[in-house]
Amino acid sequence: MDFDHEYDIMNTQPFVHAMIVAAGRGSRFGASIAKQYTTLHGQTLLEHSVAKLASSAYIDQCLLVIAADDSTAKTLNFALPIHYAIGGAERWQSVQAGVEAISDTKADDSDLVLIHDAARPAVTSNDIDRVIEAAMLEPYGAILATPVADTLKESFTQTISRPEMASVTSENSLHAYIKQTVDRSNIWQAQTPQVFRLGQLRQVLAYIFEHQLNITDEASAFEHLKLPIRMVTGSRQNIKLTYPDDSTLLAAILSAQY
Repeated sequence: MDFDHEYDIMNTQPFVHAMIVAAGRGSRFGASIAKQYTTLHGQTLLEHSVAKLASSAYIDQCLLVIAADDSTAKTLNFALPIHYAIGGAERWQSVQAGVEAISDTKADDSDLVLIHDAARPAVTSNDIDRVIEAAMLEPYGAILATPVADTLKESFTQTISRPEMASVTSENSLHAYIKQTVDRSNIWQAQTPQVFRLGQLRQVLAYIFEHQLNITDEASAFEHLKLPIRMVTGSRQNIKLTYPDDSTLLAAILSAQY
């Protein structure tokens, strides 16, 4: 695959196309509604997330990538003019649909695409601006991330038969055990927004499709091709609603921010 390196990255201020991926259901969250429509402080997570993007001077509109059967998004009140695209079954397919929608507007390949998770409503405006400004100086892009602070353990699982514990638990139980401690010195936890050059993002997503690869975020697509993506240290407030008890913490963070 031929990648163009001719962007004048040091002397240009490309247009920023903001995109929020909101086509998923969030199965780990376990609610009857898609988690982006969870309400905190009178607004859905999606509305909070759009409002945070609106706080950036670089962003004046937003593309929402939603599920085909989504009947909620267009009933909400957003802090930015909104355009819509229909997402796919996998996250990268939803991002690809958004990239195609942006490309259809005759956007320049050197423009930046900012991709944010609907379930990260506590990102700060300062972090949004910092990751955009970092991406402006890079040929491929930049993401928000935080260095891992906790001790990390690699595990293995084993089924243990303990007949004497049958009255308390099942006789045969699958448990996790420590295999080893993982060196965390160069380990980071990825966040969003993630910001990439439009032309490069379109090409790496085509590569992912062609080779049927699994990726968990857009930066992973660049990793497959060994293309360097800059990491910008973000706030630890920028947590993602993944499990039900995350709601309490997010509500407290949003309360403090507002």
